[in-house]
Amino acid sequence: MHARTARVRLAGVRTSWRTVDDGDFFCAECGGDRRYRRRTGHRRFVLLGVPLMPRGTAPPVVECVDCRGHFTTDALDHPTTTRLSSMLRDAVHSVALAVLVAGGADARSAREAAVDAVRGAGFPGCTEEELTTLLAALSAEGRVSMEIELHEVLTPLAAHLAVPGRESLLLQGARIALADGMYQSAEREVLAAVGRALEIGAEDVDRLLAEARMPF
Repeated sequence: MHARTARVRLAGVRTSWRTVDDGDFFCAECGGDRRYRRRTGHRRFVLLGVPLMPRGTAPPVVECVDCRGHFTTDALDHPTTTRLSSMLRDAVHSVALAVLVAGGADARSAREAAVDAVRGAGFPGCTEEELTTLLAALSAEGRVSMEIELHEVLTPLAAHLAVPGRESLLLQGARIALADGMYQSAEREVLAAVGRALEIGAEDVDRLLAEARMPF
């Protein structure tokens, strides 16, 4: 039986980390929301365990508290699962209101379709009366204001959704528009604006609007 020979590292560069911030983030290694520490580091040349000469700074990292994995600070640009769910709820709500403002506000079938979509997105307490109140306020502000809101809500979300997710949002709006009959021109304009905000090409918008007319 051979004896193991301990290998001692006599010299090297060691990084000393300091936590400067913390919070919640989506950890790609863990596959879910976790706590993080944002850390900065200073490198030093170490001889026999004694830190001697400085060797500059290390790039800042985001460290997962659970798995201890290190990530670049770009990891904080990805929303947490909780935040992404909230963004999706707000997106469905805004799309539904925009479509109703464009032409379906007076039709009960369209209002009911909008309520169903908003409830399904995560607002179970949404009522037709609540939407009607919001519609009155939005109609007074005008369509331009509505399109600005769509842009503000949808554009940040688009970067974090795969193509099927973005198309699903547009389809939900299209089905609300179709609940009281064929598309009106104003509804098509709003749905085109939704497509642009979600980075869906014009040809794909036309394809999806046609697809929405087909039975499930």
